[in-house]
Amino acid sequence: MSKVYTKTGDCGTTSLVGGKRVPKECARLESYGTIDELNAQVGLLLTYVEEPVDRECLIGIQSRLFVIGAQLATEAPNEPSCVVTLDDVSNLEQSIDQASEGLPTWRGFTLPGGCRAAALAHVCRTVCRRAERRILALKATEPVDANLIKYVNRLSDYFYVLALRLNFLQGTEEILWKK
Repeated sequence: MSKVYTKTGDCGTTSLVGGKRVPKECARLESYGTIDELNAQVGLLLTYVEEPVDRECLIGIQSRLFVIGAQLATEAPNEPSCVVTLDDVSNLEQSIDQASEGLPTWRGFTLPGGCRAAALAHVCRTVCRRAERRILALKATEPVDANLIKYVNRLSDYFYVLALRLNFLQGTEEILWKK
């Protein structure tokens, strides 16, 4: 393996896809860095998820997160393999619907937690919400693909439903929020 350190970021800048140097605290880097963090959290979540259908969905999500990260790390992505499509959003909505099947009716807001897998799904949900905020901050100054924003918005919903599902499958009672 070649050396992974380049020393080019020692002064607080890094390269985007295409070579342009930007400060490490810029909105673009914050957005795709948070997507990278989310992807790592999904990897941790996978170590606790046993259901094949859920594992398959999460691995697919990780792949889409790589695409999202690449799209955000590129000022003007133009490769079809580097974009989020409406089909991606639609597929995620179907996954949400599938994960919801058989769950008890909604009884109110739940506190994050439950079994370990569900607790990690809640962590993924909150990191995803932060990623969405970072992406929207980038959108305030630069164009961001609408499908990418839709996907990330739906993804936090998926993690919420997955947390409910994982607790349900484990027989762990949700703790309802009380005023």
